[in-house]
Amino acid sequence: MAEHFDLPSTIAILPFRNKVLLPGAVIGIRCTSAADVRLVERELWQKKDLEGLIGVVPMHDSQASEQPLSPRVSGLQSIPEGIATGGGGRESSGAARVPSGLQPPLDQPTGAGERIHWHPRGVAARALALQQHMEKVTGRVTYTVILEGWCRFGVQALNACDLYNTAHVTQLDYTKSEMEQAESDPEVQVLARQFKSVAGDLISLLQQKHKTLESTKLLLETAAAHRLADIFVASFEGSFDKRLAMLDAIDLRKRLSKAIEIITRHVQALRVAEKISSKVEGQLSKSQKSVLRQQIRAITDELGDNDDDEDDVVALERKMQSVGMPANVWKHAQRELRRLRKMQPQQPGYGGSRTYLEVLAELPWQISSEEQEIDLVAAKEQLDSEHYGLAKVKKRIIEYLAVRKLKPDARGPVLCFVGPPGVGKTSLASSIAGALGRRFIRLSLGGVKDEADIRGHRRTYIGSMPGRLIEGIKRVGVNNPVMLLDEIDKTGADVRGDPAAALLEVLDPEQNKTFNDHYLNVPFDVSKVVFVATANRVQTMPAPLLDRMEVIELPGYTPEEKLCIATRHLIPRVLEQHGVTNRHIQIPEPMVELIIQRYTREAGVRNLERHLAALARAAAVKVAESEQSMKVTRDMTPEASQLVDHWGGGGGLGEGGDIEMEVEAVGISGQKVASALMDLEPMIVDEAMLEVVLGPPKFDGKEAAERVATPGVAVGLVWTIVGGEVQFVEASTMLGKGDLHLTGQLGDVIKESAQIALTWVRARAAELKLPMAEAGSLLKDRDIHIHFPAGAVPKDGPSAGVTLVTALVSLFGKRCVRADTAMTGEMTLRGLVLPVGGIKDKILAAHRCGIRRVILPDRNRKDLQEVPAAIIANMEILLAKRMEDVLHQAFEGGCPWKPASRL
Repeated sequence: MAEHFDLPSTIAILPFRNKVLLPGAVIGIRCTSAADVRLVERELWQKKDLEGLIGVVPMHDSQASEQPLSPRVSGLQSIPEGIATGGGGRESSGAARVPSGLQPPLDQPTGAGERIHWHPRGVAARALALQQHMEKVTGRVTYTVILEGWCRFGVQALNACDLYNTAHVTQLDYTKSEMEQAESDPEVQVLARQFKSVAGDLISLLQQKHKTLESTKLLLETAAAHRLADIFVASFEGSFDKRLAMLDAIDLRKRLSKAIEIITRHVQALRVAEKISSKVEGQLSKSQKSVLRQQIRAITDELGDNDDDEDDVVALERKMQSVGMPANVWKHAQRELRRLRKMQPQQPGYGGSRTYLEVLAELPWQISSEEQEIDLVAAKEQLDSEHYGLAKVKKRIIEYLAVRKLKPDARGPVLCFVGPPGVGKTSLASSIAGALGRRFIRLSLGGVKDEADIRGHRRTYIGSMPGRLIEGIKRVGVNNPVMLLDEIDKTGADVRGDPAAALLEVLDPEQNKTFNDHYLNVPFDVSKVVFVATANRVQTMPAPLLDRMEVIELPGYTPEEKLCIATRHLIPRVLEQHGVTNRHIQIPEPMVELIIQRYTREAGVRNLERHLAALARAAAVKVAESEQSMKVTRDMTPEASQLVDHWGGGGGLGEGGDIEMEVEAVGISGQKVASALMDLEPMIVDEAMLEVVLGPPKFDGKEAAERVATPGVAVGLVWTIVGGEVQFVEASTMLGKGDLHLTGQLGDVIKESAQIALTWVRARAAELKLPMAEAGSLLKDRDIHIHFPAGAVPKDGPSAGVTLVTALVSLFGKRCVRADTAMTGEMTLRGLVLPVGGIKDKILAAHRCGIRRVILPDRNRKDLQEVPAAIIANMEILLAKRMEDVLHQAFEGGCPWKPASRL
């Protein structure tokens, strides 16, 4: 390295994050950021000259307590005092300052809460070698540059340009004449001899293991001590803080002292390690099995940290002994524990083995919640207070509890509540847990497609963990909770397995005594768990899984039931959640009925609760604004307050009622604010307020009449996962080749129903005396288009056959279907009407839409017992055995071309 440095006043700056380059050291830097690549290309690559100097400035980051900074943070932050002056020696002529607008390179990453600090000092370096790289994926050009540190400099001002960073710098290292004068100082000479002695000890220790340090030993004998200080610290010490301290040591005495301190500690650490190795080697047994344990004991003795406290492994073993594992499980755990004792914490499998033992220790092998005596009367009262209606469901739950009361260890069935959203399936499961006095836990299975979510991952995989079942039992802390398997119908199978198949073992009382989670790899008894499942539909569930459960259907609520639910449960809960009471807002029952009829058409009550919450929010705004206006008087002067009180008390404002009320409100003192709020007139909800808060009504009850006003439209009833729905079927014809077009995102089943319906109508066109059949156009030269509106909603199922036939007969016969009539049922090619499911949901959907006549298959007569009597009394239920019966009931005045009914 040269004795004299010709350092320019402005130099390009290459940031060195969390690392330090010292003079005399040689390092390689990979330049990947845009700014660094531009610097290398501009200063080194394009010039083809590696003799130029560039500045290497350390950047260090720290976690800040305030808000995270963006990459454009202020430059030169956190400059320690005293460093800018050279650390007590030769004072830097360019003391570091904090210029405004300094920025680090914009492409430097910053994490959340992380500050980037530019160090006020750096090292000028020259490039020894330069290599260009081309990334295969992105095609970006990067560089690797080998740099040799030359001299220290201080940053006067850091400037961020569009290409890369530059800085105005001042040389900090001694010039040749200043160095000669400093080396003649007796104190410096003593420190230099001491440094070479310590460095010689370090080389001697390292030569015992490495035989290639002859060149370093020769350098120690020939080179100056102040140069060797930087080189040795850079070569043998990796601490960022210590290297940064060496960079800031401008004064030669301070630099040598710091290097002596660092190397001395390094020598001591090597000697301690050698002493420990010697002690361990003398204690090794012939089998060589306890080598690792002897080393750990020797290290503990040397550090003086050996005490009599139990280590973590011993505490873990005692915890495992206290949980009461079965004998076979305890034997397996002991074998794993012995394996853990032989491992060092730094070994790859140590963390996984310890986590596994901790899971075994935290599982409630013998811990059960003490069940309280089941009180059937109290359970009935609780169910009635939390749920309105659902008489059949409540009866089945009471029967379930009665069996549990008489035989606590009975293998009860797995109850599966099936119904549309918002009908209270989850809350029913919670009520069962409360009646049994057990803890309750819910596992959401919606969207689960990995079998490992149920059975757990095998421990051979990285990041393995127990399945949701074992994890839930560990979290709840007892082995007999009430576990809700929510949305069990929404699991799916893919290449990772079938979760529904994994649930077969869980829900089978003959198998779940020895449930084997892949992570545990030992059996765990889950037979004491009371499983309850919920689903929206059973059609998508595998038959073996459905066989494990007892399905209890929860159909939608009638408008009368929704009104009672809103009055008893929803309105009090909504008002409490929004901080208002009946003194602030009153919702009459007629308005609740109006919301049910005009704003919601759902099987459950979730949308009804949302609309009630919107009304409560409107009341909350009014109350909050009134309270704010009353608090204004606290800031009024006494004279103004007395004047307002006088006006408000006298009431001498004539007939200006609004002004008088406002003045009285403003005149209330701060002590009367609470009582004044109590005296506010409650906001009574009326029809006008509903339109202001909820908007115009979404349903007016005239939709069916308007849509069936033309031939070719029929009203059908279908079942969906959200309950029963009304489905319109539209048919149209045009010139063509006799093709059938179907639209509306239909499934295969409903497409086949459309083909059957068209075939039946064409085959009986003459018998039905359809006008279009006379010219033969019905068979040859007319295309038929059948459309199911709401095309974005998938539709499928065997319930639209009679509706399709009715729509086609209406189209070809040029007669309109009755607007107050809806129908459901499938048909055969011979015209027989077949039964379908979901009758109660479909009739409730028709009732919600204002339809008063429903045509059902005759074989669904038994399902009418499930429909509330109040609904049946307000509707006309028509039963049909053949398609001709459906047509006769669907048209006004009957079907004049109806042939004699045939069996």
